Amino acid sequence: MRRLLAGLALTLGTHAALASVSAVDDAGNTVTLRAPAQRVISLAPHVTELIYAAGGGARLVGAVSYSDYPGAAKRVPRVGDSLALDLERIAALKPDLIVVWQHGNTDQQIDRLRDLHIPLFFSEPRRLDDIATSLTRLGVLLDTSPTAQTAAQAFRRDIAQLRMRYANRAPVRVFYQVWNQPLMTLNGEHMVSAVIGLCGGRNVFAALKPLVPTVSTEAVLAANPDAIVTSSQGATAPEHPLPTLESWRAWPALSAVKHGNLFSVDGDLLTRPAPRIAQGAAQLCEDLDQARKRDASAPN
Repeated sequence: MRRLLAGLALTLGTHAALASVSAVDDAGNTVTLRAPAQRVISLAPHVTELIYAAGGGARLVGAVSYSDYPGAAKRVPRVGDSLALDLERIAALKPDLIVVWQHGNTDQQIDRLRDLHIPLFFSEPRRLDDIATSLTRLGVLLDTSPTAQTAAQAFRRDIAQLRMRYANRAPVRVFYQVWNQPLMTLNGEHMVSAVIGLCGGRNVFAALKPLVPTVSTEAVLAANPDAIVTSSQGATAPEHPLPTLESWRAWPALSAVKHGNLFSVDGDLLTRPAPRIAQGAAQLCEDLDQARKRDASAPN
């Protein structure tokens, strides 16, 4: 009888341990849930993509504006955007997990979310491999680990293949234009800069301190990049025209203009830290390879 009771206690204890799940978020916090999340709210488009890729799309009960991929995400109820969250709506949806993008949600919004006493998981992927890590961690909290691990492995494989393909190509000096008025770029800490490096490119403003620094036209002319890249208008913001590169044609001696190396990549693929960034990277790598060919064939 004692052995039976001991075995039963061990079994019940094991089941209880399996019921709770824990994962470390990108802020370094250990997030523990009493049971895998069943009702999740995403507060960033890239988070929505991560959750679907991790196998938890059916658990999403709320998302912010521009959460448009995959197609099913468009039908998820909206709870605001990066400028304003509908706290009453969020509370009414009774989530057991809210995934927050700290860079895209203000401190005031986050403080108000904490007042709801709902577990918060912070998503802030900074390196390419962080995307795969995010998938596996969300898979733990959603109890969808097999799907999440498969997605993470596929992403790592795609990135490794690109890295191997372009590792020994001639370097291309790149100016990445975020916006044109004022003229803004990204420094070397941003994930887009990592994608540029993956393709054998060199971010000409990698050493600047702000993550999204403002630069002058004169600084770009002095850097004389081999290619200028920006994000094309995507499905996320059709009402807000994204920056154009046409104005650079006023400087025909600029290397990127001289050789026709002005490129635009779908912003949804390149700037969201989610699995589809591998597709954006593949497109950018092809563009920079085209720049190499044009530069090599140009007369001295």
